[in-house]
Amino acid sequence: MIQPPKDLNRKEKLEAFDRLLTIMDELRLNCPWDKKQTLESIRHLTIEETYELSDAILNNDLDEIKKEIGDLMLHMVFYAKIASEKNAFDITDALNSICDKLVHRHPHIYGDVEATDEETVKANWEKIKLKEKGNRSVLGGVPKSLPAMVKAVRIQDKARGVGFDWEEKEQVWEKVEEEMNEFKKEFDVSNEAEINKEKAMGEFGDMLFSLVNYSRFIDIDPEEALERTNLKFIKRFQYLESESAKDGKNIADMSLAEMDKYWEKAKSI
Repeated sequence: MIQPPKDLNRKEKLEAFDRLLTIMDELRLNCPWDKKQTLESIRHLTIEETYELSDAILNNDLDEIKKEIGDLMLHMVFYAKIASEKNAFDITDALNSICDKLVHRHPHIYGDVEATDEETVKANWEKIKLKEKGNRSVLGGVPKSLPAMVKAVRIQDKARGVGFDWEEKEQVWEKVEEEMNEFKKEFDVSNEAEINKEKAMGEFGDMLFSLVNYSRFIDIDPEEALERTNLKFIKRFQYLESESAKDGKNIADMSLAEMDKYWEKAKSI
């Protein structure tokens, strides 16, 4: 096993973490807001902070990433502090738990298993995880509350981990085209007949799932790709709003053709 280079700043890192633990202890004792918090009350704040970190990463804002990492570290320490008050576990237990897990799930580093490529590592990880948790299903560890697109990626990753996957990206694209053609045939835009919403939703879901599947084969995160398009749309639409306002126009009173002129200009910026 290759040994990592000596970390010359390890002492400073440990001191910084110790400082955070001390501040957390002091706040829990003395601050009316911090004293009142529970595991449940800060949960939604943690989710918000996670999305803020995600935004910072998408913007490649390293200074903001640093701040958001700090915010999330605070939340982790906060959860551990509350748990320690319940005599359940403390931050030491949590850190040792993840260390033990990492060692156990990397037998190619800390054991005698061979794994020279990423796919083998991921496959071993899923197999070990399945044994650890005693799940009857490979998909049993996928959190139910994950957003649907993220969940689709995780489902497909886990299935791939045990060998249930397409072999070539061309096969996946054929599946995408098949699902798109099925949707088009079933719900032709030229057909004025009323659409069966339940059936349409099922077919549309199949089409999205196949696109997510293809994204894995070309190494694209579909959630990130969609969010980048969201941000691009927001930027262009806000340009439309601001520039039309400068020209004394009210967007609500503009025709689509008028708005499209500003939209085309926004695309060139």
